[in-house]
Amino acid sequence: MDRVYTRLRADILDGVHPPGARLGEAELAEATGSSRTPVREALRRLEVEGLVEVLPHRGARVPDWTAEDLEEIYDLRMLLESAAARRAATRATTADLDRMDELCRLMEAAVEPGAGQDLDRVAALNAEFHDIVRAAAASGRLVSMLNAVVQLPLVMRTFNRYSPADLARSSAHHRELAAALRARDGTWAESVMRAHVLAAKAVLLRAARTPGERNDHTETRTG
Repeated sequence: MDRVYTRLRADILDGVHPPGARLGEAELAEATGSSRTPVREALRRLEVEGLVEVLPHRGARVPDWTAEDLEEIYDLRMLLESAAARRAATRATTADLDRMDELCRLMEAAVEPGAGQDLDRVAALNAEFHDIVRAAAASGRLVSMLNAVVQLPLVMRTFNRYSPADLARSSAHHRELAAALRARDGTWAESVMRAHVLAAKAVLLRAARTPGERNDHTETRTG
Protein backbone atom coordinates (compact mmCIF):
# COMPACT_ATOMS: atom_id res chain seq x y z
CA MET A 1 0.00 0.00 0.00
CA ASP A 2 2.87 2.35 0.76
CA ARG A 3 4.19 1.88 -2.77
CA VAL A 4 0.87 2.95 -4.29
CA TYR A 5 0.55 5.89 -1.89
CA THR A 6 4.09 7.07 -2.64
CA ARG A 7 3.55 6.81 -6.39
CA LEU A 8 0.22 8.68 -6.36
CA ARG A 9 1.55 11.38 -4.06
CA ALA A 10 4.59 11.96 -6.28
CA ASP A 11 2.41 12.05 -9.41
CA ILE A 12 0.16 14.71 -7.87
CA LEU A 13 3.06 16.85 -6.69
CA ASP A 14 4.82 16.53 -10.05
CA GLY A 15 1.70 17.55 -11.96
CA VAL A 16 1.02 14.20 -13.62
CA HIS A 17 -2.44 14.63 -12.12
CA PRO A 18 -3.03 18.41 -12.35
CA PRO A 19 -5.45 20.47 -10.23
CA GLY A 20 -9.02 19.46 -11.02
CA ALA A 21 -8.06 16.05 -12.44
CA ARG A 22 -10.38 13.15 -11.63
CA LEU A 23 -8.73 10.20 -9.87
CA GLY A 24 -10.57 7.05 -10.86
CA GLU A 25 -9.78 3.98 -8.77
CA ALA A 26 -9.81 1.58 -11.72
CA GLU A 27 -7.50 3.76 -13.82
CA LEU A 28 -5.10 4.32 -10.92
CA ALA A 29 -5.03 0.62 -10.10
CA GLU A 30 -4.04 -0.15 -13.69
CA ALA A 31 -1.42 2.62 -13.76
CA THR A 32 0.18 1.45 -10.51
CA GLY A 33 -0.12 -2.27 -11.21
CA SER A 34 -2.21 -2.89 -8.12
CA SER A 35 -5.77 -3.64 -7.06
CA ARG A 36 -8.35 -1.04 -6.10
CA THR A 37 -7.96 -1.69 -2.35
CA PRO A 38 -4.48 -0.12 -1.98
CA VAL A 39 -5.55 2.69 -4.33
CA ARG A 40 -8.56 3.41 -2.12
CA GLU A 41 -6.38 3.45 1.01
CA ALA A 42 -3.83 5.73 -0.68
CA LEU A 43 -6.58 8.16 -1.67
CA ARG A 44 -7.80 8.27 1.95
CA ARG A 45 -4.31 9.12 3.17
CA LEU A 46 -3.88 11.77 0.50
CA GLU A 47 -7.25 13.27 1.43
CA VAL A 48 -6.02 13.71 5.01
CA GLU A 49 -2.96 15.55 3.65
CA GLY A 50 -5.12 17.84 1.53
CA LEU A 51 -3.71 16.53 -1.74
CA VAL A 52 -6.96 14.83 -2.74
CA GLU A 53 -10.61 15.65 -2.18
CA VAL A 54 -13.31 12.99 -2.23
CA LEU A 55 -16.69 14.19 -3.44
CA PRO A 56 -19.88 12.28 -2.53
CA HIS A 57 -21.09 10.17 -5.47
CA ARG A 58 -18.43 11.75 -7.71
CA GLY A 59 -15.19 10.11 -6.62
CA ALA A 60 -11.80 11.66 -5.94
CA ARG A 61 -9.99 14.50 -7.65
CA VAL A 62 -6.99 16.77 -7.19
CA PRO A 63 -8.12 20.01 -5.51
CA ASP A 64 -8.22 23.14 -7.64
CA TRP A 65 -6.89 25.82 -5.28
CA THR A 66 -8.52 29.25 -5.24
CA ALA A 67 -6.74 32.55 -4.64
CA GLU A 68 -8.16 32.51 -1.11
CA ASP A 69 -6.74 29.02 -0.50
CA LEU A 70 -3.32 30.13 -1.72
CA GLU A 71 -3.36 33.24 0.45
CA GLU A 72 -4.11 31.13 3.52
CA ILE A 73 -1.43 28.58 2.64
CA TYR A 74 1.25 31.22 2.13
CA ASP A 75 0.30 33.10 5.29
CA LEU A 76 0.78 29.88 7.26
CA ARG A 77 4.01 29.13 5.45
CA MET A 78 5.32 32.62 6.21
CA LEU A 79 4.71 32.18 9.94
CA LEU A 80 6.19 28.70 10.11
CA GLU A 81 9.18 29.15 7.81
CA SER A 82 10.21 32.46 9.33
CA ALA A 83 10.12 30.77 12.76
CA ALA A 84 12.32 28.01 11.35
CA ALA A 85 14.79 30.59 10.02
CA ARG A 86 15.00 32.27 13.44
CA ARG A 87 15.76 28.95 15.13
CA ALA A 88 18.23 27.93 12.43
CA ALA A 89 20.31 31.07 13.00
CA THR A 90 21.66 29.67 16.26
CA ARG A 91 21.72 26.02 15.24
CA ALA A 92 22.98 25.76 11.65
CA THR A 93 26.38 24.11 11.36
CA THR A 94 29.32 25.43 9.38
CA ALA A 95 28.70 22.64 6.87
CA ASP A 96 25.07 23.80 6.54
CA LEU A 97 26.15 27.37 5.90
CA ASP A 98 28.83 26.40 3.39
CA ARG A 99 26.36 24.24 1.47
CA MET A 100 23.81 27.07 1.42
CA ASP A 101 26.42 29.41 -0.07
CA GLU A 102 27.19 26.80 -2.72
CA LEU A 103 23.50 26.34 -3.48
CA CYS A 104 23.16 30.09 -3.96
CA ARG A 105 25.95 30.03 -6.54
CA LEU A 106 24.43 27.05 -8.34
CA MET A 107 20.95 28.61 -8.43
CA GLU A 108 22.28 31.90 -9.75
CA ALA A 109 24.05 30.08 -12.57
CA ALA A 110 20.95 28.05 -13.42
CA VAL A 111 18.63 31.07 -13.71
CA GLU A 112 20.87 32.96 -16.13
CA PRO A 113 18.83 33.67 -19.29
CA GLY A 114 19.77 31.67 -22.36
CA ALA A 115 20.35 28.08 -23.33
CA GLY A 116 21.90 27.29 -19.96
CA GLN A 117 18.82 28.26 -17.97
CA ASP A 118 17.48 25.20 -16.16
CA LEU A 119 14.51 25.90 -13.90
CA ASP A 120 14.03 22.23 -13.06
CA ARG A 121 17.52 22.29 -11.56
CA VAL A 122 16.78 25.57 -9.77
CA ALA A 123 13.71 23.97 -8.22
CA ALA A 124 15.70 21.02 -6.89
CA LEU A 125 18.45 23.29 -5.53
CA ASN A 126 15.86 25.60 -4.00
CA ALA A 127 14.18 22.67 -2.25
CA GLU A 128 17.52 21.58 -0.79
CA PHE A 129 18.24 25.15 0.39
CA HIS A 130 14.94 25.36 2.27
CA ASP A 131 15.32 21.81 3.59
CA ILE A 132 18.62 22.82 5.20
CA VAL A 133 16.95 25.73 6.99
CA ARG A 134 14.10 23.52 8.22
CA ALA A 135 16.43 20.76 9.40
CA ALA A 136 18.70 23.28 11.14
CA ALA A 137 15.69 24.57 13.09
CA ALA A 138 15.86 21.26 14.98
CA SER A 139 12.12 21.10 15.65
CA GLY A 140 10.28 18.00 14.53
CA ARG A 141 6.90 19.57 15.18
CA LEU A 142 7.74 22.67 13.17
CA VAL A 143 9.06 20.61 10.26
CA SER A 144 5.93 18.42 10.28
CA MET A 145 3.67 21.47 10.13
CA LEU A 146 5.78 23.00 7.36
CA ASN A 147 5.66 19.82 5.31
CA ALA A 148 1.87 19.79 5.54
CA VAL A 149 1.73 23.36 4.21
CA VAL A 150 4.53 23.37 1.65
CA GLN A 151 3.85 20.00 -0.02
CA LEU A 152 0.82 21.25 -1.97
CA PRO A 153 0.61 21.11 -5.77
CA LEU A 154 0.08 24.78 -6.50
CA VAL A 155 2.68 25.81 -3.95
CA MET A 156 5.14 23.46 -5.59
CA ARG A 157 4.57 24.57 -9.18
CA THR A 158 5.11 28.31 -9.50
CA PHE A 159 8.41 28.98 -11.27
CA ASN A 160 6.51 29.23 -14.55
CA ARG A 161 4.98 32.43 -13.14
CA TYR A 162 8.31 34.02 -12.23
CA SER A 163 9.61 36.89 -14.35
CA PRO A 164 13.37 37.52 -14.62
CA ALA A 165 12.95 40.18 -11.92
CA ASP A 166 11.15 37.69 -9.67
CA LEU A 167 13.96 35.16 -10.12
CA ALA A 168 16.58 37.80 -9.35
CA ARG A 169 14.74 38.85 -6.19
CA SER A 170 14.44 35.23 -5.06
CA SER A 171 18.18 34.74 -5.53
CA ALA A 172 18.91 37.91 -3.57
CA HIS A 173 16.71 36.68 -0.72
CA HIS A 174 18.61 33.39 -0.63
CA ARG A 175 21.93 35.23 -0.45
CA GLU A 176 20.72 37.51 2.33
CA LEU A 177 19.23 34.65 4.31
CA ALA A 178 22.50 32.74 4.11
CA ALA A 179 24.31 35.85 5.35
CA ALA A 180 21.87 36.29 8.24
CA LEU A 181 22.33 32.69 9.33
CA ARG A 182 26.11 32.99 9.13
CA ALA A 183 25.87 36.12 11.29
CA ARG A 184 23.80 34.11 13.80
CA ASP A 185 21.17 36.84 13.70
CA GLY A 186 17.77 35.25 14.23
CA THR A 187 15.81 38.48 13.86
CA TRP A 188 17.46 39.22 10.52
CA ALA A 189 16.95 35.67 9.26
CA GLU A 190 13.29 35.72 10.26
CA SER A 191 12.75 39.05 8.50
CA VAL A 192 14.38 37.87 5.26
CA MET A 193 12.38 34.65 5.21
CA ARG A 194 9.14 36.57 5.74
CA ALA A 195 9.95 38.83 2.79
CA HIS A 196 10.94 35.82 0.67
CA VAL A 197 7.68 33.96 1.27
CA LEU A 198 5.56 37.10 0.89
CA ALA A 199 7.19 37.81 -2.49
CA ALA A 200 6.40 34.27 -3.68
CA LYS A 201 2.84 34.69 -2.41
CA ALA A 202 2.42 37.91 -4.41
CA VAL A 203 3.60 36.22 -7.61
CA LEU A 204 1.31 33.23 -7.18
CA LEU A 205 -1.74 35.33 -6.28
CA ARG A 206 -1.12 37.54 -9.29
CA ALA A 207 -1.06 34.44 -11.49
CA ALA A 208 -4.19 32.99 -9.86
CA ARG A 209 -6.12 36.19 -10.47
CA THR A 210 -4.87 36.60 -14.06
CA PRO A 211 -4.77 32.99 -15.31
CA GLY A 212 -4.26 34.01 -18.93
CA GLU A 213 -0.88 35.55 -18.19
CA ARG A 214 2.10 33.19 -18.20
CA ASN A 215 5.84 33.62 -18.32
CA ASP A 216 7.90 31.58 -20.74
CA HIS A 217 9.15 29.23 -18.05
CA THR A 218 8.67 25.53 -17.57
CA GLU A 219 6.24 24.59 -14.81
CA THR A 220 8.18 23.24 -11.84
CA ARG A 221 8.72 23.66 -8.14
CA THR A 222 9.66 26.66 -6.07
CA GLY A 223 9.63 28.04 -2.61
